[in-house]
Amino acid sequence: MRAYVFEQQDDRRAALIAEMRTSGFEPQIIEPEFFQSDLSVLLQPGHETRAVMLGECKEVRSYIRAMRNAGCANPIVVFRNFRNAQDTSELLNLGADDVIVAPFRGEEIMSRTNSIIRRLCGHAADNVVVGELTAYFDGRDPIVSGSRIKLSKREHSVFQHLALNPHKVISKDAIYDAVYGASIDQPFDKVIDVYICKLRKKIASASESGWQYIETVHGRGYKLSMPEAMSDAS
Repeated sequence: MRAYVFEQQDDRRAALIAEMRTSGFEPQIIEPEFFQSDLSVLLQPGHETRAVMLGECKEVRSYIRAMRNAGCANPIVVFRNFRNAQDTSELLNLGADDVIVAPFRGEEIMSRTNSIIRRLCGHAADNVVVGELTAYFDGRDPIVSGSRIKLSKREHSVFQHLALNPHKVISKDAIYDAVYGASIDQPFDKVIDVYICKLRKKIASASESGWQYIETVHGRGYKLSMPEAMSDAS
């Protein structure tokens, strides 16, 4: 999961980044200039689920206002050193989605962030069922026809973005941005096609029906959905 991280204290930033990476985050460090720039980049498809993590500082309220005033719906999580009910209430009322108090643990940060993203995409439960396939939003690999299939880190990132938007067409560019974003090690353009092909093979080999469940909508992108034949039969 890609996330923006703003933390001014070097020692705390290093510890936070290390903790997040152990839980599957791919943190991208941002500076104050980020909030003074054109925040419309966060409105682009593929960026809307990228969380923004804010370390405690005197400008944190203005940063939250800037994002929400720009129309950004991205999850905003604030890290605090000490518990303070009044400050927490103010931050939440300004538009923060969650406030986490030290000590910070990667597993908790991931769980809380996944919960926010799940609700942002309209999912009340921690999973979505599409035919024989059950996709989870808490980091677990999917289950197909009763068996769990093992996905690589990148395969899981691609699959997660499709699973958050079942039955909707997601462009390849949106998936690419959600998985790689501004990463300095951006791969070649066809990499999403490669991961989609791998996902289809794994799902098809595990499903009793043999269905791949990921449909190509030519000229538009990909869609995770139940095949029409199976839908008609049910």
